[in-house]
Amino acid sequence: SSKLRNLEVQSADDVAVLEDCIDFSLAKTISKIEEKLERGGLPDCLDDDIIPSVGNEIGAEAQIRFLKAKLRVMQEELDSVVCQCRKKDDENQNLKSRLKDTEEENTRLQRTISMQHSQTEKYKMLSQEAIKRSGGLQQEVIALEKVLQ
Repeated sequence: SSKLRNLEVQSADDVAVLEDCIDFSLAKTISKIEEKLERGGLPDCLDDDIIPSVGNEIGAEAQIRFLKAKLRVMQEELDSVVCQCRKKDDENQNLKSRLKDTEEENTRLQRTISMQHSQTEKYKMLSQEAIKRSGGLQQEVIALEKVLQ
């Protein structure tokens, strides 16, 4: 809002700026119109308070200059919002890309974990079989030692 005031004061050299309107804000104007719409208080011919009551006392040429200045300010606000939207869209695209990469990495890691789990089970079974054979071979060794004695 203070940025808006500075823009209006800077452009005051070539435009009629009314003291009452230095606090003009597109957002405020839109919210006023929305409130009137909600209450059903808008007539068929919208008489927006773009130019305050003092505006009725100035000439048509000054009103035109004033409205052109307002239009420039509104265009700058619109350009700023469009730029912010584009930045947000870019940020969203980057986040979507990162999410996709993370999900792919997660899937890859899940497959790796599954593979390692099955290998662990396989080696457990091989280890148990080796322990059984080792026990059987130890008994054979003991039996052979008895025979040799």
